[in-house]
Amino acid sequence: MRIHFIGIGGIGISGLAQYMRFNGHEVSGSDIKDTLITQKLRSLGIEVTVPHTAEAITDQDLVVHSAIISPNNPEVIAAKAKGIEVLARREALLKILDDKKVYSVAGAHGKSTTTAILSAIMDGSAIIGAESKAFASNVRYDASTDVMLFEADESDGSFINSNPHCAIVINAEPEHMEYYDYNYELFYDSYKTFINAAPCRVLNAEDPFLATLVESVEAHWLYPSRDISNISYTLINNEPHTTFTLKEFGEFAVWGFGKHIALDAALAILAAHESMDMETIRTKLLNFKGIKKRFDIVGFEDDRVIIDDYGHHPTEIKATFESVKEYASLKGFDKITAIWQPHKYSRTIDNLDAFINCFDGADELIILPVWAASEVKREIDFEENFKQYNLTMADKIKRANNTITVIKDDKDLEVLNKGLIIGFGAGDITYQMRGIA
Repeated sequence: MRIHFIGIGGIGISGLAQYMRFNGHEVSGSDIKDTLITQKLRSLGIEVTVPHTAEAITDQDLVVHSAIISPNNPEVIAAKAKGIEVLARREALLKILDDKKVYSVAGAHGKSTTTAILSAIMDGSAIIGAESKAFASNVRYDASTDVMLFEADESDGSFINSNPHCAIVINAEPEHMEYYDYNYELFYDSYKTFINAAPCRVLNAEDPFLATLVESVEAHWLYPSRDISNISYTLINNEPHTTFTLKEFGEFAVWGFGKHIALDAALAILAAHESMDMETIRTKLLNFKGIKKRFDIVGFEDDRVIIDDYGHHPTEIKATFESVKEYASLKGFDKITAIWQPHKYSRTIDNLDAFINCFDGADELIILPVWAASEVKREIDFEENFKQYNLTMADKIKRANNTITVIKDDKDLEVLNKGLIIGFGAGDITYQMRGIA
């Protein structure tokens, strides 16, 4: 087929585009601007048009668009005028995954990490919402098996269409509630539909919602507080590692710091154990090297380390911050600087109280302007709400070598060159932290 992806620069759509290209289809796409993702897609032989234009629609067989694309998009209009089938991503999944044995990972937090861990353990194709450092991509193609290791997305309800053979749910914390019209019954019913569609289920029994299903759903249940024990942390070549004991299966070691890393790994282990022996799993778990933008060490000197983290929800940030404090302690750093770029006005306002408390332990908190993600601007008094911190409001940061300069009104406010410096957010902060913005 000839398939055109609108919004191809997004991590989710780019994953589907790459997979279909590897699967022998002719793929093209478009986005509003060039990014590192669009540049990579071009290097794979995918034609990418910037910006969106009706001329990009020629004689394709199918057009797939991301959830945020408007019905008034010129390419959508052009495709429909030509009689070309147009599908949202969630609808396209029914076609793309219908003949695969899908290990589908869902949850508000930890999806990318758990899927990447699972891809380190199991053979098969993989589509992840972040770049796995083990294979330097968010996509792995394996034509030798029908197994698909897939990061499912609840933000647009598309996880229901992921054809799960094994439904792996880390948590079901309400998120993206604007899609569900803030209807919690609808939100949780979507999770029930996803779980019930899979013959194999691996679920976190201590999530408040999932706990209500323990008596009614047959699954491999994980009780983290009792099934995961003897957690300890160590540095191997300055890289963080967590060791833990899982149930009666003995000790495991996995890249990363924190109880949440042990939880993600444990769920992946239990899912893989459906078809693999535990000793092979224990060995292959060591293949996991982390994922880009998740506790991603992007700068290192004896007296400082710079970390980029995708955390953009308070639960994620709080969990990562525990790892940050552990890492700083092991390295002997006496200062932790957190740089936060809030992601979306709706998310920030809906979770404001939790955001206020998730940076506990930061010696300095630097807040950048909200990354709007196409939302209309809303007023948030950050200075008042976050006054408990040693707070700096800034416009942007600039990376040079292994130092970061904080900028406000085109003036340099301070230079960060000591201790642990970590940036949080799902916008362009990742490029600022890496010095490529």
